[in-house]
Amino acid sequence: MIENDAGTICLKMEHISKQFPKVHANDDITISLKTGEILCLLGENGAGKSTLMNILYGLYQPTRGSIYLHNNKVTFHSPKEAIKHGLGMVHQHFMLIENLSVMENIILGTEPGKVGLIDFRKARETVRELSAQHHLAINPDAKIENLSVGQQQRVEILKALYRKAKILILDEPTAVLTPQEVEDLFRVIGSLREKGVSIIIITHKLEEVKAISERVYILRRGKLVGEELTKSISKEKLAHLMVGRDVVLTVKKTGKKSEGKPIFSVKGLSVNDDKGLCALYDLSLSIRPGEIVGIAGVGGNGQRELAEAIIGTRTVETGDILFDGKNFSAMRTKQRIEHGLSYVPSDRLKHGLILPMKICENLIIGFHDKKPFMKGINLNSGEIDKTARGLVKEYDIRTHSVMETVSNLSGGNQQKVILAREFSRNPGVLIVSQPTRGLDVGAIEFIHSEILKMRDKNVAILLISMELEEIFALSDRILVMFEGRIVKEFEPEKTDHKEVGFYMTCGGNAECGGQSGE
Repeated sequence: MIENDAGTICLKMEHISKQFPKVHANDDITISLKTGEILCLLGENGAGKSTLMNILYGLYQPTRGSIYLHNNKVTFHSPKEAIKHGLGMVHQHFMLIENLSVMENIILGTEPGKVGLIDFRKARETVRELSAQHHLAINPDAKIENLSVGQQQRVEILKALYRKAKILILDEPTAVLTPQEVEDLFRVIGSLREKGVSIIIITHKLEEVKAISERVYILRRGKLVGEELTKSISKEKLAHLMVGRDVVLTVKKTGKKSEGKPIFSVKGLSVNDDKGLCALYDLSLSIRPGEIVGIAGVGGNGQRELAEAIIGTRTVETGDILFDGKNFSAMRTKQRIEHGLSYVPSDRLKHGLILPMKICENLIIGFHDKKPFMKGINLNSGEIDKTARGLVKEYDIRTHSVMETVSNLSGGNQQKVILAREFSRNPGVLIVSQPTRGLDVGAIEFIHSEILKMRDKNVAILLISMELEEIFALSDRILVMFEGRIVKEFEPEKTDHKEVGFYMTCGGNAECGGQSGE
């Protein structure tokens, strides 16, 4: 173990292995944690980070290996047992009940009181004391459904502290936070460390590792490949350890001034969400050929509804969608695709792929009933195989065969299948939503370069992402969405993450103004 300034060892996981039926998720991993230390577990998507922590938290049982707390061997058969021993875990997807209050969520399962009666006064006092002690300001009586994502995360942390957690595991804690919320979270983590709480952060973000941790373990394909003091290792070296090769971390975007009239525009668009409530309010935007327009915003502010309205899977209440002089508003999705619209959806598993089908079949979806993929009334298997092999090679899709079921691919390779299909159609307009969500630096590097190649081919691109680094790296213009409206427009080189983050969270206030995105 590399020495740092933290206290004595409070946790050790020795020679941990976890074998699933088809995957060796963890292979002989040994790590340790000191009292009051902030430790990062860094690795690609599927490297085994979450599996290792799920073993620690009692969600999985190891195939081999031992866990020690303060030099005492322990075995956790459930999270309940782990919690009793002072462990807490905040999952990437929060485990909160939306229609209950903050206090009710925090005490759930450990309610104070006697004879079946809950002492709400005592519970409220305890929650207030915990909030003040750890600088986690939150109203105990607020309903979860009315809180921001950052506030909900605070509730999850308070839940763990209420159960007296001394070791806190945070799984991808900044995945859906604005820059301001990330700063707040890091302040909270620092405060917890000062009070003797030990923290393990699961992440694939290099900036996160450098900003907050003292020591980092790097996992690759289920194996431990490095242990480093964070202050003495570069992001480039961390990336190399993660993926096993050099990675270009900076997007090389050539200066390209988009000229001429917009080729694609949305005018006065109003759309309802799944509950029938208005999700987009009279929204307008436009994109020129060879321009990337980035949509920045906290999730749930109308981004999904905007993308679905454009591709035609969501009904437009009012407004027009125009491409190259044609009004798409009344067209079916298939017609829009045939007229030159391509779409990379935010949920690749639900909307981007048909998981039981083969890679080659997924690569021709949408054009499977047209030449050259049809020969008479039958599929032209020779042409399908030839096209699929070419795309697999061009987009570096890691597979043994184009006949392999797409569900067997990693997340990064599944995303490459979608990109290969959508980009190879030579679209005039490309809607790309959350293109690198949950992917590692190697896959991100490749996907960013492919998006920029499409831009250089004069494709008009609408990029929707909750990753501000991605928005700034790729966009020629940035439009900020808040509560179904475009509230501000920026040029990336004339603003910064903090300013954009401000409008992402306060767009509904009068001071935020409102711009059309034209």
